[in-house]
Amino acid sequence: MKRDTDIAGAEEARLLAIIRESFVERMPFNRVLGIDVLSLHHDRPELSFAMRPELVGNYVRNILHGGVISAVLDVTGGLVAFLGVQQKLKGKPVEEVLERFARIGTIDLRVDYLRPGDGLRFLARGYPLRTGNKVAVARMELFNDRSDLIAVGTAAYTVS
Repeated sequence: MKRDTDIAGAEEARLLAIIRESFVERMPFNRVLGIDVLSLHHDRPELSFAMRPELVGNYVRNILHGGVISAVLDVTGGLVAFLGVQQKLKGKPVEEVLERFARIGTIDLRVDYLRPGDGLRFLARGYPLRTGNKVAVARMELFNDRSDLIAVGTAAYTVS
C-alpha cells in the first residue's frame, strides 16, 4: 500500500517532468533557442544553450543577438514563475497546477546588457524575488562558458 508521501512525491516528480518537457520540447521558440533545462530547483532554476550561427547578432564579432539574450532571460524568469506557482500549489492535483501554468505571462521585463554575448555555451539562472497570488517577480542572470556575467534581468509575470 502506497503512503500519501509516496503519492505526493510521485505527483511532484510527474509535474516537474511536464515542466521540463514544456520548456524544452513543447515551446517552439525555446526549441529555436536550443534551450536545455539543467535544474528545476524552485530557488535557482538553470537553463543552458549553445552558441549557433542563427543566434548571432554581430557577425563581425560573432556574439549573441541582444534579442536572444533578452528572450533567454525572459524564459528563465518564466520558469521561476512556473516553479513559484508549483510551490504555492504543492499537494494540489497536477491538472489544477497545469491549468494555472497556462495563465502565466510576462508583464514587464528589464534587461541590462553588461558584456558582449561572447562564448560557446551560456548558462541562465533565475531567482524568485516574490511569488504572490497574482504576480511573480524574478531576477535572472546570463553567463558565458568563462563565467563572465553577460546580462541581468528583472521581470514580473502574471500568475493568476
